[in-house]
Amino acid sequence: MAERFDTVDEYIASFPVEVQAVLDDVRATIRTAVPGSGETIRYQMPCVTLGDRYLVHYAGWSKHIGLYPVPVADGDLEPEIAPLRSDKDTVKLMYDRPLPHELLTRIVQFIAASR
Repeated sequence: MAERFDTVDEYIASFPVEVQAVLDDVRATIRTAVPGSGETIRYQMPCVTLGDRYLVHYAGWSKHIGLYPVPVADGDLEPEIAPLRSDKDTVKLMYDRPLPHELLTRIVQFIAASR
């Protein structure tokens, strides 16, 4: 049976140290980008909330961190997101590349503004 997590800290602690660092960085970047956001575990992965709504989930995998759901963006943002998409509403942040902090910030601010 899959491990169950009650907190985001428990979730992050379940990964190898090097992945924990990236998950912590994603977590901090998202929470800074969306002031007043909260967090919970939903579908056994971290979920950032805004008010009483779910904003975005993130999850660690063997080669990347996934962000879900990331809707198609308007204007200049979508061409920047497109190379990171693996599915219609999934963005992959690969461990072997630097975390795109500025783009991640813009993505979550776009999601927050569209909710």
